[in-house]
Amino acid sequence: MTTPDLSKRHIRSFVLRQGRVTPAQQRACDTLLPRFGIPYAMQQMDLALAFGRDAPKILEIGFGMGDSTATIAIAHPENDYLVLEVHTPGVGNLLKLIAAQQLNNVRIIQHDAVEVLRDMLGEAALDGVHIFFPDPWHKARHNKRRLIQAPFISQLVQKLKPGGYLHVATDWQDYAEQILTVLSAEPLLGNTVENYAPRPAYRPLTKFEQRGIRLGHGVWDLVFRRKR
Repeated sequence: MTTPDLSKRHIRSFVLRQGRVTPAQQRACDTLLPRFGIPYAMQQMDLALAFGRDAPKILEIGFGMGDSTATIAIAHPENDYLVLEVHTPGVGNLLKLIAAQQLNNVRIIQHDAVEVLRDMLGEAALDGVHIFFPDPWHKARHNKRRLIQAPFISQLVQKLKPGGYLHVATDWQDYAEQILTVLSAEPLLGNTVENYAPRPAYRPLTKFEQRGIRLGHGVWDLVFRRKR
């Protein structure tokens, strides 16, 4: 039986760069990923079983180095966080934070978000989705690689429960405008404010973001909810 080549089915919103993995990050991956990681599989997963309890389930797409993810998970132990990242240094760093803070409400899938949504998550499985600072692909010829596009959002909204929220943040104004247009055009989503939302208290300021604010750079938060 021939295994299908999933990589040819959609334009990827990321490039797997050969970032340096520190020995500590590699040790964390080797020792902790079997416990806190969920392997990608072409079958729907049971989120309650994965976390060992019934609790609100929040998906985070692209957690970077995981600092904000850990901060949010520490502050909200009542929620479970299923988090996706493709780059090994970030996965290793978040695993270190999970161990240091003894977190049990975070699970990691190191795989492409489009394929995880398509193959592993059932309809109305999520209470919320976080997409913080997705790659802006700022060159015009690369805009097609941006994650937030109508087909992706149409797929994503099906995974949200009615009343569930989608929170996107970006520090690129033209991407913010595109995101606002795409989300506003999705019939199952409604904006919680007129245009851009104030930063919700649960989203911590990153060091990069704090520096940008000092330099006068903008940050745009968008918070939408599934209507029905």
